[in-house]
Amino acid sequence: MAVFSIVRLRELEGAKRLDAEYYKPEYMEIMTKLTSGKFLYFKDLVREIIHPQEIKREYQENEEGYLFLLAQNVRPLMLDFSEKRFIAREKAEQLPKNLLEKGDILFVRTGTVGVVAVYTGEPDKVIASAHILIGKPNFKISPFYIGVFFNTYFGKLLIIRGTYGALQPEISPQYLKKIPIPIFSDDLINRVEDLFFKAQDLLKCSQSLYSQAETLLLEELGLKDYRPRYEKTYTANLSSTLYAHRIDAEYFQPAYEEIIRKLKKRNIELKPLKEFILSIKKGIEIGSENYRDEGKPFIRVSNLSVYGFTDRDQKYLSEELYQQLKYDYEPKKGDFLLTKDATPGIAYVVKENIEGIISSGILRLQIDENKINKEYLALCINSIVGKMQVEKDLGGSVILHWRPDQVKRLLIPILPPPIQQQIASLVQQSHEARKRAKELLEIAKRAVEIAIEQSEVKALNYIYSSYGG
Repeated sequence: MAVFSIVRLRELEGAKRLDAEYYKPEYMEIMTKLTSGKFLYFKDLVREIIHPQEIKREYQENEEGYLFLLAQNVRPLMLDFSEKRFIAREKAEQLPKNLLEKGDILFVRTGTVGVVAVYTGEPDKVIASAHILIGKPNFKISPFYIGVFFNTYFGKLLIIRGTYGALQPEISPQYLKKIPIPIFSDDLINRVEDLFFKAQDLLKCSQSLYSQAETLLLEELGLKDYRPRYEKTYTANLSSTLYAHRIDAEYFQPAYEEIIRKLKKRNIELKPLKEFILSIKKGIEIGSENYRDEGKPFIRVSNLSVYGFTDRDQKYLSEELYQQLKYDYEPKKGDFLLTKDATPGIAYVVKENIEGIISSGILRLQIDENKINKEYLALCINSIVGKMQVEKDLGGSVILHWRPDQVKRLLIPILPPPIQQQIASLVQQSHEARKRAKELLEIAKRAVEIAIEQSEVKALNYIYSSYGG
């Protein structure tokens, strides 16, 4: 059955768009719904929308410069700095328009378009890449409420509506300015903002707990202040190259062996990962022709972090294909996931059952819990101890693939069970705080949707019944 919309000529001229997708009925219905009540266009709520200048990516190892905010660091209503990059202070201060201020509304401009966060002022000294648009608020209404709106069903669809470009979708500042923002009472806006900040506090708590776990691990291993020293020139014996079946210089970088020597010097027992693996199985590649816009998640390497699953550039598969594959490729609570391609060496213990299928770039391991604590094991792999070994294995590869035989040889430092449990407890507490933060953000988003669809009264009642206060 054909689906069509009838659009006035003046609407075509105003949008400067002739493609039928732009005028899909659901988009037109949303625009009608949002403009039927009290609203302001986004252009009336910002001083300007900045397209940051391109920055030459010359990262520095120390943390004395400015945090460099990449598109992949911007998550829905949060900033994820599990992987940090720093830019020298002198270079950052030459680009004042790229520097973030509290309340800035951040839009991923290219790639995973539609991801929106708001900068809370923490961490300080952050500079944005050219792949992020910065909405500078005029504070007529809370920018944090605006950020929540852009993450609702309505806000996300309107951003998707404005994308252009087939291979690398983009969004323009001019389009964003025309998006209507519903205006509600101060009571509802303040409640939504309050939920947003309570979620941010929980996220900070989560990061702090995870950092405590990392610090405890490195202290026990004698690596708390360790920084690898990469040599520019070095030698290797011919026998070593024959044993390793490698002749690339990167593999024999002394820094890789230095960290192992430090552990042995402290009499830390090291065991290969294979001693803890009961079974190992990789995911499946379904082919891009099977990607769908909605359905069950197809979990790729880009959808996994040390904190868990993310929806970055999420792809989906049909219900039918999911049913065919779920028995063999759906992760279950307690499964140990480990990435082997693209960004190898990310380890995560699944905290709750999830409906989805893992890609072939992810290994699913069954770990013998009588020999090692799984959360402790994951942290070891995600720490500098695991990262240095993975870096050595990958060497100068252009396309990154970590082979299963290399995975099994990964050396794991063994600490006493009580220490393992203490570290695991901190990781688990970190997860619980992060989970609660996401729940609060969902309440905030749903409340705004209810206010749009039904009424403010029902939205406020929903907040009271879901959260209280």
